[in-house]
Amino acid sequence: MMMMATHSLNLLLPKPQFTSFPTNLRFDSSSKLTWGRSRTHRRQNLTIRSVFTGIVEEMGQVNSLGMADHGGFDLKIGARVVLEDVKLGDSIAVNGTCLTVTEFDAEEFTVGLSPETLRKTSLEELERGSPVNLERALQPVSRMGGHVVQGHVDGTGVIVSKEVEGDSLWVKVKADKSLLKYIVPKGFVAVDGTSLTVVDVFDDESCFNFMMVAYTQHKVVIPTKNVGQKVNLEVDIMGKYVERLLASGGFNMNTAQEKKE
Repeated sequence: MMMMATHSLNLLLPKPQFTSFPTNLRFDSSSKLTWGRSRTHRRQNLTIRSVFTGIVEEMGQVNSLGMADHGGFDLKIGARVVLEDVKLGDSIAVNGTCLTVTEFDAEEFTVGLSPETLRKTSLEELERGSPVNLERALQPVSRMGGHVVQGHVDGTGVIVSKEVEGDSLWVKVKADKSLLKYIVPKGFVAVDGTSLTVVDVFDDESCFNFMMVAYTQHKVVIPTKNVGQKVNLEVDIMGKYVERLLASGGFNMNTAQEKKE
């Protein structure tokens, strides 16, 4: 697979219109997106809190992406499984990023992307035809097959190596140290929305690795990516809660021991 070319997109278009862009996207801190009036079958300003499991339901395909006639930036994805019971306003995780369905038909659905989402996630590398991991939000009756994934991407990592061992695939990812501190051996991490078990953490390299069995390789996007490409990372939320609790003085080991005695 060839690496994707990187180009820039000027958001300040005189006449915004929906266009398919076979290029990558870049937004700087000064980029501003002005939302126009919503059209029929669109919902905005939705407050939806969803939870995912990191068990990818299907791989969809990017049909088009670019500026829409309402002045925003839209991503259209071809899918099948996640469309079975979809409704306007539903949340679908796209490569681990929780996004809101604004339009849909029998073959594809549309989500809007803000400049901040494109800055913070690997979605900026998508192009027409790119495969993407898709998962609908967890329902109360669903099985928890992976771990609690919020769809709130913490940052991106970069694939630094891929090695085959038998029918399994080793993948090593470089991550910022601010994220690596939450990643532990045998712990969970969501990579492009896929719940995976960490094998080792290499603090001196600022990397971690994981192994994917043959079945998983055929069901998710990660094996299709090349060394050097970005992946979305979401660390286990429990580590953040513990860090916050200790930092705020909300838990004291001595006090806990005294109560126990």
